[in-house]
Amino acid sequence: MMIERNVARALETIGVEAVESLFDALNDIAFFVKDREGRYLSINRTMVWRCGVQHKRDVIGKTALDLFPRALAEAYLAQDRMVIDKGLSIDKQLELHIYPWRSRGWCLTKKTPLYGKDGEVVGLIGTSQDLGALDELNPAYGKIAQIARIISEKYQENISLKGLAEDAGLSLSRVERLFQKVFHQSPRQLLLQCRLSAAQALIEQHPHMKIAELINECGYTDHSAFSRQFKAYTGMSPTEYGLRVRKGTHGYNT
Repeated sequence: MMIERNVARALETIGVEAVESLFDALNDIAFFVKDREGRYLSINRTMVWRCGVQHKRDVIGKTALDLFPRALAEAYLAQDRMVIDKGLSIDKQLELHIYPWRSRGWCLTKKTPLYGKDGEVVGLIGTSQDLGALDELNPAYGKIAQIARIISEKYQENISLKGLAEDAGLSLSRVERLFQKVFHQSPRQLLLQCRLSAAQALIEQHPHMKIAELINECGYTDHSAFSRQFKAYTGMSPTEYGLRVRKGTHGYNT
């Protein structure tokens, strides 16, 4: 998450063109910046190839609905709305993509909101990394993606990781191995990340929210555990972070 934040700050200090040129050199990572309506404002060459077009100008100003099969496009736009409307980041989301030659492959997607000088979300910045593995050769990827999706959507609940593994027809140990291979973290680490990211977004939206309300919204039951993990995640306690937000020094601008 800090990587995207640093990139977002760079957009203000060195310009989006410099960031775009940096990502132009990465053949396995698609880079993009979108406005509040989901229109592409900046992309790298890999994103051009991913869309099956010839030039960046064939993508700029368009939305996912203009460029991808409808089912995929609607899923991408739903992600965008969550990031823009709720201020929540998406980190390492495993999802299926159909490439220009119609073959299927898996990607790891990251999206994070971009804030304007008034503190409002003005768009998002993101990356999508090709895993270089076709769906047909990795049938378990679909099950792992579903588990990760459930964790991301139901982090407020008392999730049983063992139960999710059993529902997918996999052992918990295999799920953990596959998570480490794909996400470079365990299912539990993903769950904690989802909860802490949601807590951070809630504080930014409601800086006067009481800690008891906050932990209830994010799936925690232990006040001390939440405070300890939040500080490890952000570098400050929830109270300190809320104070920083109230002073107008949180987030990052475009």
